[in-house]
Amino acid sequence: MTTGLFNDPSSYSAEFRLSITQALGDQLHAEIAKLAPEPLTETAINALRPEGGVYQLYLNGKLIYVGKADKSLPDRLHQHRRKLSGRVGISIEQMTFTCLYVIEDLSAMAPEDLLIKHYKDASPWNNNGFGNKDPGRNRDRTLVKARHFDALYPIDLDHEVEVPEQHAKIKDYLESLKSVLPYNLRYHESLKAKNGIALTPIVNDLGKAPAREHFKRILASLPAGWQLTALPGYTILYEEQQQYSSALAWLRRVDNKTDAVIETAGPRVFDTKGKVNNGGNGDDADDES
Repeated sequence: MTTGLFNDPSSYSAEFRLSITQALGDQLHAEIAKLAPEPLTETAINALRPEGGVYQLYLNGKLIYVGKADKSLPDRLHQHRRKLSGRVGISIEQMTFTCLYVIEDLSAMAPEDLLIKHYKDASPWNNNGFGNKDPGRNRDRTLVKARHFDALYPIDLDHEVEVPEQHAKIKDYLESLKSVLPYNLRYHESLKAKNGIALTPIVNDLGKAPAREHFKRILASLPAGWQLTALPGYTILYEEQQQYSSALAWLRRVDNKTDAVIETAGPRVFDTKGKVNNGGNGDDADDES
């Protein structure tokens, strides 16, 4: 029998928010949490299938980074291994990883975003520039944030590399050196010319040596006025006499009368106020520069 009175709507109605993304994130986390972290060795990486997926990096057993590879997990992990091998204050032996092959459209699904949201602030390298690429010439003079990955673990100028082939021109030597360095080497377009500057013979006899020695031999082959600057995350070679506030060091040829190269310690000034933001995303393995 109807009385003509209505109950409070809250007694027979309610809101429900359907969160597909949260459900997917929870599923991804549940699956990857079952895995035991493996040392970030070449052997372990090479054993993976060249397929896309998500991965997690751990430093001394603690989760620090979540990323994805659209096409090849091994390629992306090798890139990380190479990058970390040329840094001061961290050892590749401290690093482990886990990964999941994801059989879906990774670009549309963004599984690394789902995991990052699940962990909230528990993957610190996702917010300190670890996955960043060369920012370009316009950003060379920008103060590096004190919490940025490059400030915490700057490049190692003593990391030993070897250019395996003999080269007659600086452009060819620079190209080969760039391919074996664990960090980026950017240089002026003029050094890429086909009729480029000839190398002094001693450069090709260097063999395996610290990166700074390769840089010194190159500068000795260039006219005075060129400068190699070691910034916290990469190196640049330009015809200039500039100081960079966050630079680790710069190398210059003294003059054209001698091939002596002088290394000067940089100021290493970092921005302690700005917030580092890498966009919250792991980088795609297939567009690493």
